[in-house]
Amino acid sequence: MILADSNLIIYAASGNYPHLVDWFAENQPVASAVSLVEVLGYYKLSAKEKAALEELFSELTVLYPNAEIFQIATELRQQRSVSVGDALIAATALHHDLTLATHNTEDFDWIESLTVIDPLSE
Repeated sequence: MILADSNLIIYAASGNYPHLVDWFAENQPVASAVSLVEVLGYYKLSAKEKAALEELFSELTVLYPNAEIFQIATELRQQRSVSVGDALIAATALHHDLTLATHNTEDFDWIESLTVIDPLSE
């Protein structure tokens, strides 16, 4: 299974990447609740953008962090300067043994036990 990072969710909902929409349909990735907050919590979100994102999230399974995910995220942040959001998203993928799909692969490529792919470069 695959965990979609926040940036891919934004790109897919934008309507500018039809091949990414196809990728979502074919792969049926899950999302972290952190992405839900990052994406829908953006304060400059227009009503149209919000509606498109909410529609996409309605089709995704959202995984909520538990104590183990927070522990893994803490350990990741002890290794390197990484945002709380990225640490929690990576920790979610690690905890559930998921491949992380992101366009920002360099943000995660230092985590040896994490498989990272970029559907936009395929």
